[in-house]
Amino acid sequence: MITEELKKLYCTYTGHEPEAIEELPSSGSNRRYFRLTGIPTLIGVSGTSLEENQAFLYMADHFRKKGLPVPQVVAKSDNDAFYLQEDLGDTLLFNAIEKGRKTSVFDEEEKQLLRKTMRLLPAIQFSGADGMDFSYCYPQSEFNSRSILWDLNYFKYCFLKATGMEFQEDRLEDDFQKMADVLMRSSSATFMYRDFQSRNVMIKEGEPWLIDFQGGRKGPVYYDVASFLWQAKANYPESLRKELLKEYLDSLCKYQPVDEKYFYAQLRHFVLFRTMQVLGAYGFRGYFEKKPHFIQSVPFAIENLRQLLQEPYPEYPYLCHVLKELTELKQFTDDLQKRRLVVKVTSFAHKKGIPEDSSGNGGGFVFDCRAVNNPGKYDRYKPFTGLDEPVIRFLEDDGEITTFLEHVYGLVDASVKRYMERGFTNLSICFGCTGGQHRSVYSAQHLAEHLNQKFGVQVNLMHREQNIEQTFKAKN
Repeated sequence: MITEELKKLYCTYTGHEPEAIEELPSSGSNRRYFRLTGIPTLIGVSGTSLEENQAFLYMADHFRKKGLPVPQVVAKSDNDAFYLQEDLGDTLLFNAIEKGRKTSVFDEEEKQLLRKTMRLLPAIQFSGADGMDFSYCYPQSEFNSRSILWDLNYFKYCFLKATGMEFQEDRLEDDFQKMADVLMRSSSATFMYRDFQSRNVMIKEGEPWLIDFQGGRKGPVYYDVASFLWQAKANYPESLRKELLKEYLDSLCKYQPVDEKYFYAQLRHFVLFRTMQVLGAYGFRGYFEKKPHFIQSVPFAIENLRQLLQEPYPEYPYLCHVLKELTELKQFTDDLQKRRLVVKVTSFAHKKGIPEDSSGNGGGFVFDCRAVNNPGKYDRYKPFTGLDEPVIRFLEDDGEITTFLEHVYGLVDASVKRYMERGFTNLSICFGCTGGQHRSVYSAQHLAEHLNQKFGVQVNLMHREQNIEQTFKAKN
């Protein structure tokens, strides 16, 4: 039935039937997409909600007139249930940056696509809003307190309650209202895309094109920034987020003055809100509709939430208590443990050989401490190790080991940071000296304490020749 309606529409528009019609993979919505091959090749859309279809048709026409890169609608049925639009190809931005998403190492080509997309966002927010009749927006015309509370309750009922967690609903609702008040102080007359993320951007001839904007409405600019940069499975490292935020703010300055301090302070509230909103969607689409791709995204969103809560939100004390408890549920911490970096630090004697890497990954660092002045050549230090005060005092007063470790920290810190961003789970670091007693023990001990303190990673420390083991537990 649907294909026949689309064929009729194609024939009416072109004067001939399409050569073939193929259904395309669906996303999270109830719309169905088909590629009608021929001259020209077009995309046919069938939507069960006429109001949603009408919102898209109006916005697509409005944005095209503003010079924004959106697909052109070339034909529609009389009742707006079916329409044909320009075929932008098959490359989603989400797929174009796949290597970067999987490794957290984005190459220059991927970064350039992301920069272009972030620079485009203020254009649709401001130029797109210019002259727009927001009454066409579906299901509502603007981002308001009611829509905020609806999304927060979506999270509560479709995700939070589905975990089996117990909580005080009235206290949670009080903090929901406080969050709505904070978010609403940013109201503006700009267009809020609402689902601005890499799956809703197509790449055509190296340029970003915007799709699936029919859920947009009048609303603040922060929401779309949070949606894009904290998209659960995009896996952007913090350094790239900062770079893309700078691109966005540089582009935003063309439309309005920017108070960067206020912008960042307000943005983090939208990031928290958006993270909760997508968890609600993942709960509904994944747990209730059994769509696996949404379930697969849950651990990434939980990790985003875990990172956000490291800096407190004093405005919502009970909400933060509940969210922290949520991130510590066994089903989420078990997954986290599988992806969390563990650093193994070992001291050893070179004459007994370099320790094997039991993780099976190989690599890591092996540092030779033998260039550092050796306390072991003095009889009074022979009974002691690098953990004992007399040896510690000797090494630090001499100063060579302090300079040595400064260089070690620089190398290792950079690797630990990237390993964490890329989701690696093992890193081996070894320090060797003549007897594995003084210099290597001091160095391994200090590095282990340094990494645990600075990065919060678990460090398994072994002084091999001293038969001493110590575990520094990960800090949440």
